[in-house]
Amino acid sequence: MDAELFPRTRTEVAPGAVHVPDWLDAGRQRELLDACRRWARPPAGLRTVRTPGGGTMTARQVCLGRHWYPYGYARTAVDGDGAPVKPFPAWLGALGRRAVTDALGPDAVAEAAYDIALVNFYDAGARMGMHRDGDERSGAPVVSLSLGDTCVFRFGNTGTRTRPYTDVELRSGDLFVFGGPSRLAYHGVPRVHPGTAPPALGLTGRLNITLRVGGFPDGSPDRTPGGFPADA
Repeated sequence: MDAELFPRTRTEVAPGAVHVPDWLDAGRQRELLDACRRWARPPAGLRTVRTPGGGTMTARQVCLGRHWYPYGYARTAVDGDGAPVKPFPAWLGALGRRAVTDALGPDAVAEAAYDIALVNFYDAGARMGMHRDGDERSGAPVVSLSLGDTCVFRFGNTGTRTRPYTDVELRSGDLFVFGGPSRLAYHGVPRVHPGTAPPALGLTGRLNITLRVGGFPDGSPDRTPGGFPADA
C-alpha cells in the first residue's frame, strides 16, 4: 500500500520467528516470479500433491534440490512425472542466507546451507492447513518469501495445531523466517485475499517460496517422520 496509517515494521511474532515487511523490492519480486514460472514447467514441474488419506492439497507445488512428498524427500518427482528434481540454484541459497541474517542476525546463519526449495502456488480458493516443517534433518531456520496476493499466515506453537497462534498478514515482498525454539511450530494459510497482488507484478494468485536445509548426508535414506498438514 502507498499510504499506511501505521507503517509496517519488523516484528518478532514468537521467539525465533520474525516477519520483515517489504524485504523484496519490486525488481527482485519480478525476478523471482520469472524464476518460479521457469521452475513450474515440466519435467518435474508444478503438480497437485495428494495426501495419504486420498485427498489433495489445494495449493499446487514444485520443488528444487529435493522433491518433497508426504512424508519425506526424494531425488525424483515420485508423486508426479517421476523426472529428476530441478537443481537448487546457488543464488537462491545466498538469498536465503541473507534473509536469515536480516531477520535473526548473523549468528543464526552459521549452519544455513540452503539446498531445498518448495514453491507453493495459491489461487483464490487455496489454503494450507496447520502443519510443521518436520521432514528435514537440519534445524536451520525456514525462510518464507511471499509474491502476489496477500494472505493470512497463521503461526502457532510447537505442541498443537490449535491455539495459541498469531495471524500475520503477508503481502507481496514480505519475508518470514522461523528457527530456534519456533523451528517446529505449527503454521498454515487459512485465507488468501484475491486481487491484492501489486498490479505491476503481473501475478494472479499467491506464490510462497520456502527455503530449507535438508541435512541429508549423501547416500542416506530420504524418508523421515513428517508433519503433513490437516485440511490442506
